[in-house]
Amino acid sequence: MEVPKEIIKSVNKLIESTENNGGEIRKHLSEFSNEETFNISWEVAAAVESLNIVSSRWVIEIMTAIYIAGPQRFNQLKKLLDGISSRTLSDKLRLLVDEGYLERQVIDGPPLRTIYAATEHGMKVGRMFGSLVAYLKIELGMIKEKQ
Repeated sequence: MEVPKEIIKSVNKLIESTENNGGEIRKHLSEFSNEETFNISWEVAAAVESLNIVSSRWVIEIMTAIYIAGPQRFNQLKKLLDGISSRTLSDKLRLLVDEGYLERQVIDGPPLRTIYAATEHGMKVGRMFGSLVAYLKIELGMIKEKQ
């Protein structure tokens, strides 16, 4: 994707802001990491546990598809996610609904339709991952300055 220089500059500034926020958050939390119970080992374990849901196979892909494309029906998601089986998609959607990242909306009709949409929590996670994804797209050369 090629975008104007001003857009690259703006995106990089937003990424830098996220990076600075992360540094500040780390600084604030590190002040409490020297306690007996809540030490560095606890912090690492808590961070890994916090990322456990979104780091499992297919979850980040499903969340990304819904965050970028908006609410989706099951078959729409299956088409967007090359290689996922129906069983896996069904299991992961159920997990994400149970964990509060997605909501399952059943719309009457004929035909009966089921749509999966991000909850506010899911959207917030998506927005937070947005800076990381943008940074990586730029670093990997997927987003370049228009010549």
